[in-house]
Amino acid sequence: MNYRNGAPHALTVRESKSPHAVREMTVLREQTRQPQRGRKSAPRVFLGLAIASVALAIMPASAQVKGHSVQGEERTQKVSVGRLSPELSAMVSRFRSGVNAEPRVPVIVQFKTAPTASRLQSMGQGGPKGRFLGAVRGGAFQLKLSELRTLANDPSVAYISPDRPVQIAADYAEQTVGADVALRYGLDGTGVTVAVIDSGISDHPDLHDPATGTSRVIYNESFIGSSDTSDGYGHGTHVAGILAGSAQMSGGLDNPKAIYGVAPNVRLVNLKVLDSNGAGKDSNVINAIQRAIDLKSRYNIRVINLSLGRRVYESYKQDPLCQAVESAWKAGIVVVVAAGNWGRDNSLHTRGYGMIAAPGNDPYVITVGAMNTMSTADRSDDRIASYSSKGPTLVDHIVKPDLVAPGNKMASLMVAGSKLDDEFPQDEVLPVTYGGSSGSQRRYMKLSGTSMATPVVSGAVALLLDQEPSLTPDTVKARLMKSAYKLFPQYSHFFVNGVDMDYQYDIFAIGAGYLDIPSALANHDAVTGSTLSPVAVRDANGNVFLKADNSAVWGSSVIWGSSVIWGNALLSGTSVVWGNSVVWGNSTLDGCSVIWGSSVVWGDLVGATDANDAQSIDGVGDDDGGDE
Repeated sequence: MNYRNGAPHALTVRESKSPHAVREMTVLREQTRQPQRGRKSAPRVFLGLAIASVALAIMPASAQVKGHSVQGEERTQKVSVGRLSPELSAMVSRFRSGVNAEPRVPVIVQFKTAPTASRLQSMGQGGPKGRFLGAVRGGAFQLKLSELRTLANDPSVAYISPDRPVQIAADYAEQTVGADVALRYGLDGTGVTVAVIDSGISDHPDLHDPATGTSRVIYNESFIGSSDTSDGYGHGTHVAGILAGSAQMSGGLDNPKAIYGVAPNVRLVNLKVLDSNGAGKDSNVINAIQRAIDLKSRYNIRVINLSLGRRVYESYKQDPLCQAVESAWKAGIVVVVAAGNWGRDNSLHTRGYGMIAAPGNDPYVITVGAMNTMSTADRSDDRIASYSSKGPTLVDHIVKPDLVAPGNKMASLMVAGSKLDDEFPQDEVLPVTYGGSSGSQRRYMKLSGTSMATPVVSGAVALLLDQEPSLTPDTVKARLMKSAYKLFPQYSHFFVNGVDMDYQYDIFAIGAGYLDIPSALANHDAVTGSTLSPVAVRDANGNVFLKADNSAVWGSSVIWGSSVIWGNALLSGTSVVWGNSVVWGNSTLDGCSVIWGSSVVWGDLVGATDANDAQSIDGVGDDDGGDE
C-alpha cells in the first residue's frame, strides 16, 4: 500500500497471466505489500507451500533437475539444463510432445560467439522474425519448446532465458547532495550526453537550451514497435527533469524556489523502451543499450540512466540484461541503475534484504538506493527510504547498492495527461510553490522511488565528466563511492503504513554512503583497477566478509581500502561485515539468523519471489515530515 497522511492508498500492480511466466519489465513501482514487524519472532526455516511452489518454477536449474529425461517422443533425449534459465527448464521438463499444444515462447538466446546472419535467420522457422541483440551476442526469438530443447544441447549456445518484462523502478535534493555548489562553480554537464532508457521523453521547455530555444534532447528512438518517442506514461520525462531540467518554467536557476536538475545543461538521448503503462521487455532494453553504444562517439554519450528493472532469476553472468550493461560499461559508458523498490517486501522473511533488482545486481554498474530528505537541505536528518531495495544480490551475493541519493517526493517535469499524471493528480506541484501564479499551467509533479534517485547520480556523473572529461567509468564509480557521506545512525525508527519499523544502516542498505557531489568533485585519486562491487562471503561461523575481485581497486592500497570506501562503522571493522550480531544487534533484527536463515539469501531458494514484474516507485513514497 502507498499511504498519504496515514491513510492507505491502493496502487495497482500489473502481473503477467501468461502460462509461460513471461515477465515484463516496467518502471520500478513502490511496494504494495504491507510490511511485517515481527521483530521478536523466531527465524523461519520452512517458507510454506506457496513460496516453495514459486521457487520450484524459478530456482536455479542445478537445484531442480540433474540431466532428467524428457517424457513423450523425446523422452530419451537428455536436456542440458545449464543453458536454460530456471523458468524455461521447468517449462521444457513439463512439456510432452503430442500431448500438449506446443506454444511459442519469447526468449533471448545468447551465443558464445556472435551469430552469423544465416544462423539468426534459421531460428524459429515458421514464427515471427527474430531480432539481433548485438550487446549480448544473441537475439530475441519466438521459439517452440521442442526448439528450446534442441538449443539447450547446442554447444554454441551460452544461455537461454525468457524475454522478461521490465519496469520503471521536490524537495531539497540538489542542495542535499551539493549540486547547487557545482552550479556555482560553473559545472552543469556541458558537453556531456546522457542516454535515458525509459518510457520516452516528451517535449518540455525545461529541456530546451535557454539561449537558443532548441531542445537538448538530440536523438529520439523507440524500441517498442512504434515511431512515437513521446512519454505516454510520464516517467521518462520526470527522470530527465531530475537529471537535466533547467528551471525555465519555475523562474530560472536564480529563483531560490526553482525546480531544476542536477546537470541542467546536459544533452539527452531519448531511447524509449516502455509503453504508456510503463511496461517493456528485456530485448527492448538490450537493443536500446546497444544503440547507445553505437551512438557513443557521435553524440559523446558518457552515461546511461536505467530507472527500471525486474526481479533476479539467475546469476548476472547469465542474465542477458546484465550482460548488456556490462557491454556498455566496457565501451566506456558509465551505467547508473535503480536498486529497486522492494525494501518493504518481507515475502522471503528477509525484511527487504536480497531484493536488489536486475540489472542493478551487476557488479560493474553503479546501483542507487533512495533516501528521504525530510524536506530539508540539511542531510543530517535524512533517512533511508523504506521501499529502497537492499542487498546482497540474490544468487551472486554482490554488495549492493553502491550509493544512495534523494529519491522521495522528488519534484520534476510533468507530462500533462500521462498515465502517472492521471493516476496521481494530487501530486502535481502548484505553481505558487515556486513563485508562480495560482492560475498558471502546472508543469511539475512529485514522484518517489529509486527510479528518482538514479538520475540524481547520473547527473552527478555528468558533472564529474564536465570537470574532467577523461575519467573512465571505473574512476567515476570509485570517486563517487569514496567521497560519499558516511555519517549515519545505526538505525532509524519510524512508521511505514502505520506499522512501527526499525531500519538498519549497513552496507546492504546504503552501500558506500550518501552521494556528496562537492566531495566527489574535489577527489582526484587515481584508479588503476576495476571497481566491480565486492561479494559478501559467509564463513563457517556465520560471519560475513567482503571479497573483492582480483582486478578490483578495493583493498589494493590504503587509498582504496574497504574501510575507506564503506566506513568502519558500516563494516564493524576493516573486513567483517557483521558477526555475532555486532552490527545488527539482537534487539534490532533478532540477530543474523533472521536475515541469513532459511537459506533464502545464501541457499538454493534464490528465486523464491511472488511477483513476476518489477515495480516502479510512483506516488507519494514515505512521509517526509513536510507539507504536501
